[in-house]
Amino acid sequence: MTTLLNRPAPTASAALTLRSGAARVLFDNWTGTSTVPSRTLYPHQWSWDSAFIAIGLRHLSVRRAQQELESLLAGQWTDGRIPHIVFNPAVPHDAYFPSPDFWQSSRAGRAAGAPAGQETSGIVQPPVHALAAWLVHQADPEESRRRGFLARVQPRLAAWHDYLVTRRDLGGAGLAAVVHPWEPGMDNSPCWDAALQRVAPAPPETFQRADLDHGHPAERPTDLDYGRYVRLATDYRDAGYDDATAPRSFAVEDPTFNALLVVSELALAALTEELGGRSAPHTTRAAELTHRMVTRLWDEDSGLFRVRDLHDDTLVDERSVTGLIPLIVPDLPDHVVAGLRRTLDGPHFKAQGTRLVPSYDLMAPAFDPTRYWRGPAWFNTAWLIHRGLRTHGYHQDAHRLKREYLTQAGASGFAEYLDPVTGAARGASRFSWTAALALDLLHHAPEEPTP
Repeated sequence: MTTLLNRPAPTASAALTLRSGAARVLFDNWTGTSTVPSRTLYPHQWSWDSAFIAIGLRHLSVRRAQQELESLLAGQWTDGRIPHIVFNPAVPHDAYFPSPDFWQSSRAGRAAGAPAGQETSGIVQPPVHALAAWLVHQADPEESRRRGFLARVQPRLAAWHDYLVTRRDLGGAGLAAVVHPWEPGMDNSPCWDAALQRVAPAPPETFQRADLDHGHPAERPTDLDYGRYVRLATDYRDAGYDDATAPRSFAVEDPTFNALLVVSELALAALTEELGGRSAPHTTRAAELTHRMVTRLWDEDSGLFRVRDLHDDTLVDERSVTGLIPLIVPDLPDHVVAGLRRTLDGPHFKAQGTRLVPSYDLMAPAFDPTRYWRGPAWFNTAWLIHRGLRTHGYHQDAHRLKREYLTQAGASGFAEYLDPVTGAARGASRFSWTAALALDLLHHAPEEPTP
């Protein structure tokens, strides 16, 4: 079998074809103000999707990449949170569930600062946004300065981070917690199974799933798990989305969520300094978050970061890609970096023998190569790990993963995710972040190692 080790780099003509195809996906998924993840399954604007999309769009149109982020930030709440969905009012409510009439943000979230004229969800997603904003600025600094891009987004990004490190420090140890499996972005991961057992599912007759209209049931969360997701969202909504008073049936500290907060704090420091402000508060916060993440979530024996369940303040005994992505954090201790590198190529993930990086432990009983986040390999997580490998000087490994990404993105038709063993495309096709991050990787000549 051709492996990541010996798969050839794309030729120049293949790279051009891939670039054109990726650009076409983003153009086709553009709504006029933002980009949908896919035209079928996800017809609104998603939070971390738009951050990844902006990272790729900057290579096509800096102006459109700026608009992508500012469109999302227009839905920000006054308490600082950036909601995980900003709804398009032109899309029928039955096209996606949970729909605006479920979240009721402008009414139920009024006290928490939800915008009155824009319907959103009430939960959040990983904070990639400051990193995206800084990369968009760097793509054309003169255009960014001329349009005042950083000056507009910096206060909003600072408020977003403040929300996470204050209102979401539910464990009292300085890390941001998530209160719903949809918040860390890895919705159906086995890392949430134990915590979800404590959640009574909403009765199936009280909601109608729309995701099964466009996805095979064998690839999507089960009805039981979906009922639990609905229960958690309902309880949070009925508490007015108030993090101080809402029930905490589900509250965990997730490694990827906090690692992205570290990296985005460093990006916020850079863009604050660009504006003539003080970067020190953000670099200090990044250092503190890094220390707390290592102290609370690093598991030396398994060589990866683990999720911490705040219900009993214990580490969850599951190996997931969320525990590898903190490789993107630049100032990790040397022994942590070395441990992550070993785990990435070890038997649980076999990064050199599978397509991309599986989302879950290949050796675990719950591994499923086709079901959402319980095994499939995702393109955005591969991009993050590629960035982490580059950050810590593993350039040869990063180049191999880059080649694999570009090969699989083209072969799959820019699929949402893949079977990590066979490479079969899964989920939605012509998926925006897959195309956007392919453009980012193609920005460097595909035959050259990434610097």
